[in-house]
Order: sequence, then structure tokens, then C-alpha cells
Amino acid sequence: MPAVRLIGPNNEQLGVVPTQRALAHAQDLGYDLVEIAPNSTPPVARILDFGKYRYAEQQKAKEAKKRQRSVTWKEIRITPKIDEHDIETKIKSASKFLDEGDKLKVTVRFRGRELAHPDRGRVLLLQVADRLKDHGIVERMPLLEGRSMIMVMNPVRRDAQGAPVPPIPTPTTAPAPAAPPPAATAAAPRPAPAVAVAAPKPTPATVAAKPAAAPASPPVRAATAAPPSPAPRKRTN
Repeated sequence: MPAVRLIGPNNEQLGVVPTQRALAHAQDLGYDLVEIAPNSTPPVARILDFGKYRYAEQQKAKEAKKRQRSVTWKEIRITPKIDEHDIETKIKSASKFLDEGDKLKVTVRFRGRELAHPDRGRVLLLQVADRLKDHGIVERMPLLEGRSMIMVMNPVRRDAQGAPVPPIPTPTTAPAPAAPPPAATAAAPRPAPAVAVAAPKPTPATVAAKPAAAPASPPVRAATAAPPSPAPRKRTN
């Protein structure tokens, strides 16, 4: 290669320089010239200690291998005429596989004339997927392959779920009294005028029970003497 884009030992950009000049500059500094991006135009080279660089790359690869998890496949097989008790056992095993992080393949195998009704196997697989929705998600929908119908499920990522909400701490001091609502500050409604209620009239039975009042005596008038009648006059002819 005639020229390279050179990067210094402190990650400084030195521009595009001829390859021989870059190599001589690296030797003068006591380092190596390492090509880190051969597919770019021009290729990128860096001045560094190759031993330390190789050790750092090995450590990165080792850490990536630790984080990488090998995919393990598990399979459960059912038939279109499976009993409810048997399918419960299969569901328990499938949920355990998915919780452990394994991929699950659910297979319905048709025998004899059962292949004439593949819709029964599809309905059965969808029911299994619905009952396992808390443990896995469907990666591939039921697909008929020969005399078997296969559905693939992936485990649910636990780290994708929302973090639990921390409880709200209880205040240690008594809270301040709340301000009265706006409706309480409005003028109080005027009281309704009192209505006089007439006393109920006594019933006849009540009147009869009371003692009869004594008749009132007539007022006594004082006796006065009658005026004297005039004497008769004597008629004369």
C-alpha cells in the first residue's frame, strides 16, 4: 500500500502519509505500526505497542464469550387427541424450559387420517401459545411440515420488563391542614323560612275524655226600686 491514514500513540490524527514514512516514524518512537482498518480508503494504521494491543483484544474476546449464551433447543410433542391432564403436564414442562432461557419447539404429530384435519393441530398450538404467553412469545407461527405441524417460541426477556416502582415513604411529621375547597369559601345559602305548623284538632274521643265545664251563671243585677206611678187626676165636667 503506498500510503496510510496514520494515528499517533495518543490517538492524534497525523493525516495521510506514505507507508515507509509511517513505519520509520513508529520505529523512531519505539512502537509498532499496526493496521486497524484495512478495508477503508486509504487504510488506517496506528502507532502502538502490538503486545499490549493483542492482549487487550484477547480480553475483549474473552468478555464477549462470557456474555454470549449458547442457544439450547427444547421440544415438546403432542397429538391432536391429547387429554387435558396430559397437556397440563406438557405446559408445565414448556414453561420451565422457557423460564430457563431455552428456545421451545412445539410439535403436533398427525397419524393416519388425522392429517386430513390440520386445523385441529393449528388450534391446539395456538391454545398452547396462549397459555404460555407469560413465559414466551411466538417466533414462528404453526407451519405444517410433512406429517408434523411445528411452532417455535422464544423466552420472554426479563430485563425488558419495567423496573418495580419503589414504595412511597410515609411522612414522619403530621401533614399541614389542607386548604378548604373553593366551594367552602362561597357564601352560605340563606336558611329557608320556618313554616308554622297548626296543631292537630282533637278527635271526638279526646273531647269526650275531658271533664265537662260547669255552665256559666247569669250575671246578678242589683235590685233597684221602681219609680212611683203618678196619681190619677180627677175629671171635672
